[in-house]
Amino acid sequence: MKTTTPAILAEHLGKAYRGRTAVEDVSLRVEAGEVFGIVGANGSGKTTTVEMIAGLRVPDRGSASVFGLDARRDRARLRGLLGVQLQEAYLHHALTVDELVRLYRSFYAAPRPAGELLELVGLAGQGAVRFEKLSGGQQQRLSIALALAGRPRVVILDELTTGLDPRARRQVWAAVEAMRDEGTTILLVSHAMDEVQRLCGRIAVLDVGRVLAVDTADGLIRRTGAADLDDAFLSMTGRGLEEMT
Repeated sequence: MKTTTPAILAEHLGKAYRGRTAVEDVSLRVEAGEVFGIVGANGSGKTTTVEMIAGLRVPDRGSASVFGLDARRDRARLRGLLGVQLQEAYLHHALTVDELVRLYRSFYAAPRPAGELLELVGLAGQGAVRFEKLSGGQQQRLSIALALAGRPRVVILDELTTGLDPRARRQVWAAVEAMRDEGTTILLVSHAMDEVQRLCGRIAVLDVGRVLAVDTADGLIRRTGAADLDDAFLSMTGRGLEEMT
């Protein structure tokens, strides 16, 4: 039976900092075109895991690949396949939206058209605005546009709606849904259960550096006998939502 190469394959990833374990033994498989969520409280290993998958951190053990390319060994080739939006947007505040888009497009041989990028994230008409003058939601949406500049097949989004108001969150969700509809594989890191339930086909629950479960939102609810996804998370980890923010 023929098996397809997964979009993301993480096998037994482990990472420690100064003797403190951040990721213990994480294995994940994400299929092409899937929107896959990772949830967990602060300190559960979410960000460290995706940074190892993206080749931004070297694992102490285990391996990660994107469409068969090793996250560290094939890092140069990986840049053409992978777009990453990290938890904080560290962009030059004095540059305008157009200038930032132009800069990021210059990194790729066949980038997505600038107008198309801004239309996708709802920033058409904002090209002359400096980054520092954008609202928090607009800055997050611009960071998504920049992650998509090279037409990546896989996008990693880390806590993309933290601190945003409800309207801004819905706008960011719409941008993610547009990516999904284009067939982009998305790895979404979040602590917001409504977000992962709306956007993700499957969800991995992490706690103290380990994967506790991988299932659909409905599957996680059924297996714990919980009333909703928030309660399912609490049942599996013993942590309430106040410990996730």
